[in-house]
Amino acid sequence: METVNIKINGQPVQVPADYNVLQAAKRMNINIPNLCYHPDLPAWAACGICVVKMENSPKMVRACATPVSEGMGIITHDPELHAIRKTVIELILSTHPDDCLKCGRNGSCELQKLAADYGIREQPYEIRLQDIPRDESTPSIILNPEKCIKCGRCAQVCQKLQGVWALEFVGRGDETRIAPAANLSLDDSPCIKCGQCSAHCPVGAIFERDETEMFLNAVNDPEKHVVAQIAPAVRVAIGEAFEMEPGTICTGQTYAALRRLGVDTVFDTNFAADLTIMEEASEFVIRLTKGGELPQITSCCPAWTDYMEKFYTDMIPNFSTAKSPMMMQGAMTKTYYAEKNGIDPKNIYSVAIMPCTAKKFEITRDENMFSSGHQDMDLVLTTRELSRLIKANGIDFMSLPEEEADSLIGAYSGAGTLFGNTGGVMEAALRTAYNLVTGENMEDVNVHVIRGMDGIRKGEVDIKGTKVKVAVAHGMANVSEILEEVREARKNNEEPPYHFIEVMACRGGCIAGGGQPYSTTDNIRDKRIAGLYKDDAMSVVRCSHDNPEIKYIYQDFLDKPLSEKSHHLLHTTYQYRPIYKK
Repeated sequence: METVNIKINGQPVQVPADYNVLQAAKRMNINIPNLCYHPDLPAWAACGICVVKMENSPKMVRACATPVSEGMGIITHDPELHAIRKTVIELILSTHPDDCLKCGRNGSCELQKLAADYGIREQPYEIRLQDIPRDESTPSIILNPEKCIKCGRCAQVCQKLQGVWALEFVGRGDETRIAPAANLSLDDSPCIKCGQCSAHCPVGAIFERDETEMFLNAVNDPEKHVVAQIAPAVRVAIGEAFEMEPGTICTGQTYAALRRLGVDTVFDTNFAADLTIMEEASEFVIRLTKGGELPQITSCCPAWTDYMEKFYTDMIPNFSTAKSPMMMQGAMTKTYYAEKNGIDPKNIYSVAIMPCTAKKFEITRDENMFSSGHQDMDLVLTTRELSRLIKANGIDFMSLPEEEADSLIGAYSGAGTLFGNTGGVMEAALRTAYNLVTGENMEDVNVHVIRGMDGIRKGEVDIKGTKVKVAVAHGMANVSEILEEVREARKNNEEPPYHFIEVMACRGGCIAGGGQPYSTTDNIRDKRIAGLYKDDAMSVVRCSHDNPEIKYIYQDFLDKPLSEKSHHLLHTTYQYRPIYKK
């Protein structure tokens, strides 16, 4: 790795040549304040708070957008820089509402922290607020333009990281704001509800739709039997809300917290991840060995499904028809679980704790999401919402005992837990597909060829002489490269370049979903992913088809994968969704 020698505040340091000044200072544990910068995104120096001085020069530069160079000297803090930064923060505050107590980011707002750090207690400038109504058109996220500080993070993540282009700068001068093109509502735009805009927004301008009140109403209703499930990625992130290290496995404590909040029965979405694998792997093996549309493409990410239905409708035949684990768990809860326990499904209130804002949209889809005869899932809460509920109800999360999920549809394999990270669905499916083809388990169930954080990963897996070509993409902007290869092969009447493709909308997968704790970076992603791989490695059962509760539910209720009953309860369809509705 090429390095350069620079000085920061007179101290020599050697740093990678591709660093910017902000990163170089951080290497020396010097924090230069910033607001528009995020390590996931290209720097574009919008806010000006990270201004620094060049040594022996009157020149000032913005640290986030200034690359280091050999011999460079930088001054990061002095009285003049302090005064400039304070003024910039005060100017931003002059166009920002001061209703912090009512804001969802109160206590975790980056602007609020900067104002506190710089001791801002009074406003020296005229207050100029934009009177723009909130956009509450989607079931997933809410856009409050009044609180927008025009840092551009949300537009950058939507355009560069996700390739969706639902958000952009609209208007000029003082009238500039973030909105969908042509001033459409979010629901009428290409928005896929992934929530990455809300995860990257430094203030409360974009946030998940808070439905904690609905949860509290349900657990306090004596007529309702409340059942909750937790997604794979929740267990390795929720601890961060309670000052725990990212990646700490908090499965048992999360079960315990839900019971103390009043939930009657706690299951784990990982069980339904195993169920998804039984259906999806069986579907893949049929396509591979008996003929069918290849490649098969995973379908458990609702933001990706929404994207496909808008931008790649021609790929609908390639999509697995298997529902997401959350929706399978909902269907099993209101059929199998209800039947076994003599509970009228109309009295079951089914709640999912998810890392994802798009899941709030998914439960409203018409495509067989009412297969139980009722709405299969009643409510989705994000990891952030559950964290707030735990704190508001005085529960000391750190001291909770590790409890077990309820039986019947709660046990899971290591493969099920891998659904939370990029490559995990593919790895889980290949473990079972190998067994379905050969009647044996892989000698080594760890499929290393598809692990990692590269935006696109390609490889081959040998199933007793059959070379299965696979591809994995995460971060929606990466998927087009793979799908265009498929389109090109199809146009030229060539064999498909892949047999199986996994796509997750968010960088790193669900571990960095739009509903996870704020301030997610690649370092935190790596730790959360490591937590899931650890959970898999510690599991006695590593493959979905070896899960005893999965075996029993087919024997007792579903008959077999892809049976008539499993098709009715566990599979779905897709439709073209126009990018612009108006």
